[in-house]
Amino acid sequence: MQPFSSFRVVSRMKKLLGLMLGLPVVGIALHAQTQRPVPPAVNESDLVPPAFAPKVNIWAANEKLIIDSNGIPDHSVGKFPRRGNPNTIAPQNYHFEMPLKPKVADKSSLVTMQAFGIAVNGVVFDPNAAEWWQGDRNSAWQYEANSGKLDLGLDANSAHVQPNGAYHYHGIPLGLMKKLNPENKPRIIHVGWAADGFPIYARWDYSNAKDVKSEVREMKSSYQIKQGTRPGGPGGKYDGTFLADYEYISGSGDLDECGGRFGVTPTESAGIYHYVLTADYPFIPRIRDFLRSKPHSFHCSDSIQTLRCNCDTISIRFHPLPAYQL
Repeated sequence: MQPFSSFRVVSRMKKLLGLMLGLPVVGIALHAQTQRPVPPAVNESDLVPPAFAPKVNIWAANEKLIIDSNGIPDHSVGKFPRRGNPNTIAPQNYHFEMPLKPKVADKSSLVTMQAFGIAVNGVVFDPNAAEWWQGDRNSAWQYEANSGKLDLGLDANSAHVQPNGAYHYHGIPLGLMKKLNPENKPRIIHVGWAADGFPIYARWDYSNAKDVKSEVREMKSSYQIKQGTRPGGPGGKYDGTFLADYEYISGSGDLDECGGRFGVTPTESAGIYHYVLTADYPFIPRIRDFLRSKPHSFHCSDSIQTLRCNCDTISIRFHPLPAYQL
């Protein structure tokens, strides 16, 4: 996608804030599943420390959650430039603002060529690749970055670099997960926030969304590869190469169309709406529960991309989580 440029840099992260909100329950449907494409094998042998020190600060003010970051990860990265990605990692000047009290919208908003959210370490979750069949942005056939069909130079963190030096995630970041969960055991991990203000968790959640004592297991998305062949464009059988190869099948997985669910978490016994990163498509959600109108924003300071959302007053509780150490 297009470069996310300039944002302000500050010290390190202090505390994380939890949010509380609900979503309607999704119905159940049966669907014959097509074999999903296997993402490229993880190769940790070429990982090196970033050339720059990470800087991030998170705080709340004026009904907003504010994150300043230089976008440098606090974990090892692939060697860039590299095959498939000729760019070099460079510090950014990020300043993100999200509502502290978001409310679920009546209608969801599709993530196109914008960031979905930001991780607790200040690195952007940016799922869509600026790659289309025959290079035609007007076509309906945009490549899926994690399909393995196109070499985009992703490293072991499912990440690569924008032309402006912005390192960003296209899937579950291995390095961040290792810092947050060094034992690699199933546990519920808060990894960031979406642009609409809702928290993002990764990979695991309670098997029973209403019971903190239930088994913690890996979440599956409710997106499946379509049956049959593509009606035009590249033709051929649907196989996960393109975003349009997938469709949402209600109840076929654990998560709703937005890649999230309402349920209890270790800090929210009454339940909270949250997104979940998955090991299968969409990896990072591609739909946000954007709020109804203005004025809060999740944006670049140079206004290249601005995503506006409203912050309605609702009942909410804040739970400081353990400080994340860079």
